[in-house]
Amino acid sequence: MANSPGVWGRIACAWAVAFATLHFYWALGGERGLSVSAGPLAEERPAWFVAVGLWGVGVLCLAGGALGGLLARPRPRGLTGRVVKALGWSVCAVLLVRGIAVEMLLLTDTAGQDVDVSPEQRLWTLLLWNPWFLVGGLVFGLSAREFGRADGPRGGTG
Repeated sequence: MANSPGVWGRIACAWAVAFATLHFYWALGGERGLSVSAGPLAEERPAWFVAVGLWGVGVLCLAGGALGGLLARPRPRGLTGRVVKALGWSVCAVLLVRGIAVEMLLLTDTAGQDVDVSPEQRLWTLLLWNPWFLVGGLVFGLSAREFGRADGPRGGTG
């Protein structure tokens, strides 16, 4: 993959757009997979949940897709390049922390009976949703790490 500059950024873009698509599907009334992701909120669908948890997260995912696209391009010099790279690392950190923290909470049953999580919801979260966040975090981390490497130093700067 080292011969394909920007491949990790393109993968990060695709990951984010796929997640956005899923959230927009749910926001438009789709049900498949939502109940094991959101539990009782999936059935009730309060307006705040649809607006923030579905439409809002979908829009954030599209912004992540745009960031992935930027990370796939040659690195601009100066502040812009540093900001894009920092955003890539930030998204990496947020996704990894979210995936690892929720995975550990569910595996150790830290919350105990205080949290209403069905066995089906726990299983899908452990096997699908948290690994999805971990993959996204790794892909954004790899894209941030790769960002600008293919360009190499020009004229002693880089």
